[in-house]
Amino acid sequence: MDLTELRWRFELGVAAPLRHPPGTPPRLRNAAVLLAFQAGSNGVELLLTQRPHHLKAHPGQVSFPGGKQEPQDQSLLDTALREAYEEIGLAPTNVEILGTLPQHHTITGFNIMPVVGIVQQPFRAILDPGEVSALFTVPLTFLLQQNNRHVMQVQRRQQSHPVTFIPYGNRLIWGATAAIIDTFCAIVGSDTQRITKRK
Repeated sequence: MDLTELRWRFELGVAAPLRHPPGTPPRLRNAAVLLAFQAGSNGVELLLTQRPHHLKAHPGQVSFPGGKQEPQDQSLLDTALREAYEEIGLAPTNVEILGTLPQHHTITGFNIMPVVGIVQQPFRAILDPGEVSALFTVPLTFLLQQNNRHVMQVQRRQQSHPVTFIPYGNRLIWGATAAIIDTFCAIVGSDTQRITKRK
């Protein structure tokens, strides 16, 4: 799959339009993340970050560039692009926005809007050491393989919650990040016949 086919597959999927989520329960805090894809040596690759171990929230976890919506953000799209620039130095003008995925509500109280985009030109990553300890990529072909994505039931506060896990090399992608990847793969990995005809 190349970036052109990625655009087609996403277009044929069930992505939501760019907008503020209506009717979000007030107890949930709005946040946005950027699923940034680029052309690399392994085809289409997804950019992911690893959080420093000194952070109080989710130390050492793999995540997307992103974070909480701030007052200066006019939309959750602005939040995703601002956070990507602050965390890894990816300029908003260097991202072609394809759309968004369905909102993801976390058990920790966040309503996350996943924004999907393509990095248009190679860029020099500048990491914010307070937010990011490493930037790496995962081939989309790896993520699209269903047997690389695992779901387990985890008990939290006497309730069972499905948690997605994606082992990759010496890293483990899990939680909201893995669940959002799973949703994305369900969208772009479907309707292959219509995509073939369109080509």
